[in-house]
Amino acid sequence: MPKKKVESQRNSSNPNVYGLRKETVQQPVTQTLKTNYMPYAMSVIVSRAIPEIDGFKPSHRKILYTMYKMGLLNGARTKSANIVGQTMKLNPHGDAAIYDTMVRLSQGYGALLHPFVDSKGNFGKVYSRDMAWAAPRYTEAKLMPICAELFSGLDQNAVDFAPNYDNTMLEPTLLPTTFPNILVSANQGIAVGMASQICGFNLNEVCDTTIAFLKDPECVLSDTLSAPDLPTGGELIYDQKELEEIYQTGRGGVKVRARWRFIKKDNVIEIYEIPYSATVEAIMDKVADLIKNNKIREISDMRDETDLSGLKLAIDIKRGTDPEKLMAKLFKLTPLQDTISCNFNILINGMPRVMGVREVLGEWCGWRIGCVRRITNYTLQKKREKLHLLEGLKAILLNINKAIRIIRETERDDQVVPNLMSGFKIDEIQAEFVAEMKLRNINKEYILKRTDEITFLEKDIADLSDLAGSDRRIKSVIINELKAVKKKYGMERRTSIINETADFAEEDFAPDYLVTVFLSQHGYFKKITPQSLRMSGEQKYREDDQLSQTEPAMNNEEIMFFTNKCQVYKSRLPEFPDTKASALGEYLPAKLGMDDDERIVYMYLPKDYAGQLLFVFENGKAVRIPASAYTTASNRRKLANAYSDKSPLAAMRRIHPDSVLQIISNQDRVVVISANQIPEKTTRTAAGAQVMKLKGSAKVVCVEDGQGKRPCRVIPSLGRSVKEGDSEDEGSARGN
Repeated sequence: MPKKKVESQRNSSNPNVYGLRKETVQQPVTQTLKTNYMPYAMSVIVSRAIPEIDGFKPSHRKILYTMYKMGLLNGARTKSANIVGQTMKLNPHGDAAIYDTMVRLSQGYGALLHPFVDSKGNFGKVYSRDMAWAAPRYTEAKLMPICAELFSGLDQNAVDFAPNYDNTMLEPTLLPTTFPNILVSANQGIAVGMASQICGFNLNEVCDTTIAFLKDPECVLSDTLSAPDLPTGGELIYDQKELEEIYQTGRGGVKVRARWRFIKKDNVIEIYEIPYSATVEAIMDKVADLIKNNKIREISDMRDETDLSGLKLAIDIKRGTDPEKLMAKLFKLTPLQDTISCNFNILINGMPRVMGVREVLGEWCGWRIGCVRRITNYTLQKKREKLHLLEGLKAILLNINKAIRIIRETERDDQVVPNLMSGFKIDEIQAEFVAEMKLRNINKEYILKRTDEITFLEKDIADLSDLAGSDRRIKSVIINELKAVKKKYGMERRTSIINETADFAEEDFAPDYLVTVFLSQHGYFKKITPQSLRMSGEQKYREDDQLSQTEPAMNNEEIMFFTNKCQVYKSRLPEFPDTKASALGEYLPAKLGMDDDERIVYMYLPKDYAGQLLFVFENGKAVRIPASAYTTASNRRKLANAYSDKSPLAAMRRIHPDSVLQIISNQDRVVVISANQIPEKTTRTAAGAQVMKLKGSAKVVCVEDGQGKRPCRVIPSLGRSVKEGDSEDEGSARGN
């Protein structure tokens, strides 16, 4: 390296040359949060994500105001790219963000009950996740007629204006909407540490409710505001308690389901309206997963037949399928029914507040009263200024020649106004107005016509002064505006309200077909169809495992698993997939969430809960419990205290009153007993009665079928020794 270059690097101010490092500055994390994070968080909350009382976020407001200034309220459409470019004077977040926001406001996208942008071209659809909108150079837009209600009074000092981001122009801080747009237009946003999700209501209902509120702040909101109204339609399941919660607190949710029809001749279900939060692709993906996992067997095909006439999902169903039951199943398992959450978090004077509908109406009415008063004061000021000018004109009415002579005889231009002021005793503004009059207007007829306006102006000023000082009259003005808005832009509800839904039991949702269930000693469970059984070979188990129980069943049945911890786990066969004999099956302790040392001792299919269960304990006691003791009103998955814990369970089984059983101890003694000799108890935890006398360390180890044996006549009994060749009579006599 040349010597001169080395010297220049050594003398450089760069501290990292030759490994030198700048000393790290220590700063407490609290200071970092305060100086760096908090300003960012507040900027997102106040200037980006949370809507204000006019119903708009700053990004919405900037686009609409730009389009208004471009003359797009009454003019022809222009390219969306032109609108996006003009909006960048107010919004520095980039063209993509601006266009995406404009798309959501558009009529074509369909996200709002009353869209604000009249669009032409492909603007996508709110109900489609994958339908991309065209680029801004291909689409056109203008403002919808309802936007006239957003800007009414904007040029009359109705709201404050603030500089844009580079101080080159002014923009409104709010839009003076003549109706509560905050409750009409759905809006959602995620800020830092908080979020907002506002559902829309029908414009007619909102106007009626606001009028009722202005007349009586304690009015019953539900009398006029029935429920949210969503742009995509559907059916809202009415829940008065939930709606009252939203009206009072601003938080809650409403259930909305798709609207459908059954085309009998084609055996097709057509879905033509879906919940606002769902998309066509999400619904079809979920249905495909359900079909793949054999949770739905009634559907043969599903297609998206959406066209220019609107949304349509076609479902081909198999013959014999009940469409009502199938749709009830789809409502439960897919986004065809969804809960629309509400979180009315709104910026009020720069502070986020979660408010109920009543409180939102109170804030909007107070704000709108202020807007009308500002418009009134602005108009009042303009009329006073005009009156002042006309009073000056009146002063020269009787002597026009004098005014002409003063102007003619004045040598210097800057002396005209002072000479008129001294000649007629008028102020500078009035004199300037007289001096600027055209020569043709200096005639008595013109001046008399203008001065006749003084009387009307004085009446208008008196009326406006009274209006500006009267809340009652301002409320009357707002009420008239709301009535006009309702008449011009009101529409029927898109989301219908239903009070009741068809109530189907869970088993109605499961396809019903023959199966055989298998339970191994280590807790592996299989559900196999007859066809699979015929095609399969030997049942597969682990080396140290073997079959414990097998039962024929129907697929939609309930199943119960009793464990050694006096607990029973309830489930349903549709929750287990069909499998093959060559598979190990489902490991129940993991699926059911059992304890580490808990094992299954018996599998029971209750069907209609008409049978009886026999519990035999190691201490020689036994009890019969009716299966109906295990029915539950709610859909409980686990029952504790399923049987007595006084002694370990030796065996259990389903029995009939005329069954004959052999109870065997570990000392090779057996008692043959009829089931009706064992007492029946209705309490699950009953300890039972002694049926076998035990000596020393003896205990019951199993229960076997005793059909064909003669039952003991005396209970409890020691039983007889299990010796090969003993006759039944000898055994009975020895046992007695």
